[in-house]
Amino acid sequence: MNVGILTFHFSDNYGAALQAYALRRWMNERGHHASFIDYRPAHIEHGGSLCLPTSPAKLKANLKVVYLAVSSFINEHFGNKSQKAKFDQFRERFLDVRPDAAPTDNSASLAAARSFDLLVAGSDQIWSPSQHFGFDANYFLAFAKRYPARKISYAASFGRDRVSASEAAQLPPLLRNFDAISVREASGVTLVERATGHKPANVPDPTLLHSDYTELTESAPSTHDESYLFCYGLRSPDNIRQTAELVAQQLGCPIRSPHNPHRRWVEIGDTVHPDPGEWVALIKNARFVVTNSFHGTVFSLLFKKPFIVAGLTGDKAAANARAIHLLRAVGLESRFAPAFSAQNTQALMARDIDWADVDQQLSELRRAGNAFLSTQMEAAAP
Repeated sequence: MNVGILTFHFSDNYGAALQAYALRRWMNERGHHASFIDYRPAHIEHGGSLCLPTSPAKLKANLKVVYLAVSSFINEHFGNKSQKAKFDQFRERFLDVRPDAAPTDNSASLAAARSFDLLVAGSDQIWSPSQHFGFDANYFLAFAKRYPARKISYAASFGRDRVSASEAAQLPPLLRNFDAISVREASGVTLVERATGHKPANVPDPTLLHSDYTELTESAPSTHDESYLFCYGLRSPDNIRQTAELVAQQLGCPIRSPHNPHRRWVEIGDTVHPDPGEWVALIKNARFVVTNSFHGTVFSLLFKKPFIVAGLTGDKAAANARAIHLLRAVGLESRFAPAFSAQNTQALMARDIDWADVDQQLSELRRAGNAFLSTQMEAAAP
């Protein structure tokens, strides 16, 4: 069966690259041919176009567009060339997407999706409405309304636990494009159920469908003889910096932190420039992990690493819902630290994790994901 996956496969972001890899790998391991619909909207990486600043919200959105455009320009022309090359090589090897494959016409890429037997709106925050652009109807498969393929979502995320009233009003017609819907977070279940009157499946991120990532880690440089704390922070340095520095001090080891091209703060610890496979290996071989990222949390669980999720604060706190939902599902919500506290950090370092119980919970999540996808593959079969 030919399967078309629509997701953020093009982003130089570790979580985006790895969830794309994991979903395609699941399909291909079962004898199907899965490939990516090469849709690359400007508003995902660059924020979109400027609009008339008729309100404080639109002014803020314009500032974000300018910031993303400037940071993308600086990263492209003055950033670490080897890291960008590594992402290109990863996509070519593991996603079957060539570095020179960026389309000049997104409409043509969407039209070419007519040839697939099954269309999957993939995982990641594909349903997160941006301040400037709002929902992108293409990630709800609106472009494929008249295509003969079966249309499903797998572990789609809104990236937050609530949407505005005007955004909620847009969801019913957008979600009617699907034959079957699954979402990643419990909050997404609520949003979809309110919009459609039907409860969607709650399934894990594609990265949790696999327990073995040897294919990615076997070629990574060895770090077995080194003791380090791995710190993966996105969106803000608040909380995570203080937490990582205290843990590293207590352990007496250095901090390794991947470069973030969109950061607006001084790097935390020693900067490294891994590809997605090397990023996975850095977590696998770390002594401890401090993160505010959903996928940083995922791989800490998969590799049984002692970890702390340092929550995002202020207006970014809504994005914590993704990691909190996962921690709750495996009985480790106590590993979430909403704000920095030296006492709490030290208490979490001293607290053992029952990895046998975590593995059991992860197995349950994996079964739910396998069951949903297997059912949909059977329903789409010619």
